[in-house]
Amino acid sequence: MDEQGLQGLARFAYELGHLKQSARTGWWMVGVSHPESVAEHTLRTALLGFLLAEMEGADAARTAVLCLVHDVAETRTGDIPRMGKEYLRAAPALQVTADQVRDLPEQAAAAVAGAVDEFEAQQSIEARLAHDADRLECLVQAREYQVQGYEQVAPWIESSRADLRSLTAKRLAEACLEVSPGDWWRDFLAQRRPPAPE
Repeated sequence: MDEQGLQGLARFAYELGHLKQSARTGWWMVGVSHPESVAEHTLRTALLGFLLAEMEGADAARTAVLCLVHDVAETRTGDIPRMGKEYLRAAPALQVTADQVRDLPEQAAAAVAGAVDEFEAQQSIEARLAHDADRLECLVQAREYQVQGYEQVAPWIESSRADLRSLTAKRLAEACLEVSPGDWWRDFLAQRRPPAPE
């Protein structure tokens, strides 16, 4: 790889870091003053996508990759919430991605652009599961905000749930509505407590 290609990759790495600073702005509408970043959303989306694909018999690694790139364009467009999309027209993700990867080595540019294209087309089972993972992550985040006292998140929960396509994602959404976000650590503590003396 030549020096120019390495420098292009370095610039792209720094650009991706911007996702750690970019807030998921839709939550401001329900009073969350410091919502999670796009990068935080992306991490859990990728892990959920990986697990959904394993359960559905799809390519789990490919699904995780599609989840990882699904919001990469937001380094340049910002996070536009659904309400904003009624009034704003951002450049298509493929167009943004083409600009983002222009200086990358050819193989790297093709890999990123191809993954974004696959996610946007929603033709493969992996792309559809990545979409489900994106919606599931929103539902899970809404539940976490709900138990923190943000009562107006119910529409986010319902719209995310309504967008799910796979049976596994639908069943997991139901489980997430039944399980409290803090149950995992309460269960951990309960299992570690020494038995009461007799």
